[in-house]
Amino acid sequence: MSKITKNVSIMCFHDELCQVYNALMTALSLLREGSKVTLFFGSRGVNAIHKDKVKDLKCLPDQPKEMGDAVMKRMEEMELPSVEELLFMLYKEGAQMLACPLNVPLFGMSKNDFVDGVEFANPGTYYKDIVIQADMNLTF
Repeated sequence: MSKITKNVSIMCFHDELCQVYNALMTALSLLREGSKVTLFFGSRGVNAIHKDKVKDLKCLPDQPKEMGDAVMKRMEEMELPSVEELLFMLYKEGAQMLACPLNVPLFGMSKNDFVDGVEFANPGTYYKDIVIQADMNLTF
């Protein structure tokens, strides 16, 4: 059976670990099925592509600490890749990863803070060339 190729736009606006993880796993799965994938990190999502902050993403921060800890423990037991590993795989396997040029300075960051492979989105062309052209737009 042949692979179905789609242009996919995935927007990640959260820095809660489960949301970020879902965005990255979805992106990687679609990429590996042959789709062209563009990830956009805006609002608090820019924390997910920050070299240091990515290590401290919290799971279920609005729930009691033991709930988030239990999910983290299960993820470890399942030997799931870390967010950093997923970002690296996406970069190396050809996903386009873009950061919001407004939110990065708003959160006191610069391009030097990004993990490898992240570029600034061009606000003049991002929506016209990526979002409108996409077969699927997914938000997390």
